Amino acid sequence: MEIETWYQRHFESLLQGRYIQLKHLEPLLDFYAKKFKIETVGHSVKGQKIVSITIGNGPEKVLAWSQMHGNESTTTKALFDFFAFISQEEDHQNTITDFLNNYTFCVIPILNPDGSAAYTRENANGIDLNRDAKKLSQPESKVLRDVFEAFQPDLCLNLHDQRTLYGLSSGKTATVSFLSPAANENRTVTKSRRVAMELISRMATVLSDMLPGHIGRYDDTFNENCVGDTFQSKSVPTILFEAGHYPGDYAREITRKYVFYAYLVLFGLYPEGEVDRIPYTSIPENEKNFRDIILRNVRFEGSDGEEDIALQYEEYLEGDKIAMVPVVDSVGKLSNYLGHKELDLEGAEILLNFHENVFEGEKVSTIVNKNANNQVFFKDSFDVF
Repeated sequence: MEIETWYQRHFESLLQGRYIQLKHLEPLLDFYAKKFKIETVGHSVKGQKIVSITIGNGPEKVLAWSQMHGNESTTTKALFDFFAFISQEEDHQNTITDFLNNYTFCVIPILNPDGSAAYTRENANGIDLNRDAKKLSQPESKVLRDVFEAFQPDLCLNLHDQRTLYGLSSGKTATVSFLSPAANENRTVTKSRRVAMELISRMATVLSDMLPGHIGRYDDTFNENCVGDTFQSKSVPTILFEAGHYPGDYAREITRKYVFYAYLVLFGLYPEGEVDRIPYTSIPENEKNFRDIILRNVRFEGSDGEEDIALQYEEYLEGDKIAMVPVVDSVGKLSNYLGHKELDLEGAEILLNFHENVFEGEKVSTIVNKNANNQVFFKDSFDVF
């Protein structure tokens, strides 16, 4: 069975949407306990367990961690798609056997379980764990460092999501982006960094064939407080994954599929074919050139003729769902921005939330035509995942 067909039938359907926390993994951890090595490697600020999953028994050791930022779950979903692929016994058995014999893959699927439960970037102490690599002030940071030191990996995978702001010079969204982090302030291409670049080149080549114009490269400014930069500086090749936006895919269900394919390529499980690889430096850098919604050619109280209004979703946890609430991001001549959704109001004068002024940072519920209140341009468009 072709891998694409296999995925459509067998991706991990127990994990869907944006809100993924430890309790959602429990049934899967129970299931995989019969197949893989699962350990509790530490605990969070609030005492939640941090688990690792280890598969394979090969000499090449790879360490991966996801949801260091608790609200970044796409790469976690893709990891469990990967586990489903590796554990099945019907298709692609030769390549799976090769993987198990060549690699030992240790995964921390949720490094920040408190943040994942609260749907926050930070941990329960309000600390960004990806800025704690030097201080190691948080229990979750210490867990990762302890696992790193004990496991002594040959390669590290730092798995994240990136905001819908990111696009590329192609005018398309940055659906999957990679980075070989800098090892020092001079951003020297060290031996370990070159290894990471070559692996990224492989993944980017295959994904660019699937998603032309949607594969990007993240900014490589060095920060000694970041985990990826720290591990790279310790001469361990490290790859940053950034799962981004695919048009219309706010639940990141399409993006997870391409992250899954990236994992397969990385481990030699996806046929690459005889093609010239895209050089790492030729992968286009991410730009912050997108906004979720742009209203073009709008008039309002105090506007200088026709202007544009950009709205950006803010995410809120409501029960066990994520609400996407639009907020005024910027106002003016916004020709340098692209909208995931764009509306041309053709010079209409608007009322935003039924008042005449437009303020950056204001949550938006309704936008109507001031001169024809029955003409509604926007109303309660809050998506929930």
